[in-house]
Amino acid sequence: MSPLIFWLLSAALQSVLCIKPHASPAERTWVVLPLSFSFFVTLTMPNPAILYTRIRKIRETLVTDEEDMLAAEEPLEIKLVHGPAHNRQQQSLTVTMRTPGEDHELAAGFLYTEGIIRSAADIADIHTSPDDIHTIQVSLQEGVRPVLQSAQRNFYANSGCGVCGKADVASIFTPVQSPVNEQPLLTLPVERLLQLPEMIRDQQPLFDFTGGIHAAALFNTDGELLFLREDIGRHNAVDKLIGAALLAGHMPLHNGVLLLSGRAGFELIQKAAMAGIPIIAAVGAPSGMAVKMAQQWNITLVGFLRQQRCNIYTKEERIVV
Repeated sequence: MSPLIFWLLSAALQSVLCIKPHASPAERTWVVLPLSFSFFVTLTMPNPAILYTRIRKIRETLVTDEEDMLAAEEPLEIKLVHGPAHNRQQQSLTVTMRTPGEDHELAAGFLYTEGIIRSAADIADIHTSPDDIHTIQVSLQEGVRPVLQSAQRNFYANSGCGVCGKADVASIFTPVQSPVNEQPLLTLPVERLLQLPEMIRDQQPLFDFTGGIHAAALFNTDGELLFLREDIGRHNAVDKLIGAALLAGHMPLHNGVLLLSGRAGFELIQKAAMAGIPIIAAVGAPSGMAVKMAQQWNITLVGFLRQQRCNIYTKEERIVV
């Protein structure tokens, strides 16, 4: 049974107490104490991406004690094993705060968008540490030499920052090989573009439960949803999506349209450029650096895509009006 059904049952089975019984009806404050179903939800549908807590909710004079769902935010350490068989080396690359789930995709996407690996074939194995569920180890093929210069970090990135921990300004930029240059030119009808936000609304279960999750979705130009990933960190959501496409053998994504549920920062444009994505649309605003780099990398960047309107900032020729 889904958490939503339990939530509805909880709402139906509640007792109402008046904590000011001698006050006038207008002055009375009501406290609603719903029965807790978190224990049963956890038993039937454990989800590491969701945490349950008790809250006191106030709506004007109505005070209710309720159960709430929160987006989980936990650390993930990514370790890399590489080198020839006689001299394998292991090193910690980063610790990122993420929503648990799709950790293999997150690690693969991070290595790819940071330019550390060049294809899924570079990866020999990805596994979660048997001693720590918050550590994931990626082993490369013996003949693969990872490109680590641009990935050197001071070991920590929070869920709101995709370039935090970089050692210097130069290392912020990953080695995007060349501008996106698909042939023939990829085009997307504006009518289809305007429909994209609504197409993912019923595909975001974590957002529906918590209200605190970013989403990244990949479409083709026919409007078909190919991948969607959610995470408390917008850069993690993009890494999970690109990692999923990478492990499924779909790289590069020259026919893809990337939809972002929030704003479009520079680091997200860079990750999309690494994957060869030619069109990026964001529900929120782009940053100045995002627009500058989208122009340089020949990416169509759309912002404020909501309520049947949008702004096109770069390479508008791909959007057919």
